[in-house]
Amino acid sequence: MHELELTPGDLAQRAGVAVSALHFYEREGLISSRRTAGNQRRYTRETLRRVAFIRMSQRLGIPLARVRDALATLPADRTPTSKDWARLSAGWRQDLDDRIMHLQHLRDNLSECIGCGCLSLKSCALTNPGDVLAEKGPGAARL
Repeated sequence: MHELELTPGDLAQRAGVAVSALHFYEREGLISSRRTAGNQRRYTRETLRRVAFIRMSQRLGIPLARVRDALATLPADRTPTSKDWARLSAGWRQDLDDRIMHLQHLRDNLSECIGCGCLSLKSCALTNPGDVLAEKGPGAARL
C-alpha cells in the first residue's frame, strides 16, 4: 500500500500546486497525510482528487470552511468512489446556480454602475435594487 503513496513534491507537481499549499490544506483539515519513520509526509493517491476539488472550489469563490464540510461527508474508511463525489457535487448544485445567477446579474447591470460612477445606495441596481436597504434603518447596512 505504501508504494502507491506520493511525496509532497510528487503530489504538488501532479496537482499543480506548491508544496506550501499542501501544507496549508493539511493545516486547514482539507487533506491528510501519514508520517514515515523519518517524519516525512506521504499522501494517498486519492488526495489528488481532493486537491483538484479544493482548487476548483477556490476558483469558484467557495469558502474553505464549506469545502472542509463537504470533504468531511466523504467516507473516511475507504477511497471515495465516483458515486461519493457525485453525491457531494449534487449538494452544491443550488449554491452554484445561485452564484451563476448573481454573476449574470452583475454582468448585465455593471455598465450602469460604471456609467454613473456613484454606486448610489438608493438607485444602484447591483448593491441596493429597489432601495431595500432603507428598510434596515440608518447607517451602513452592508458593513
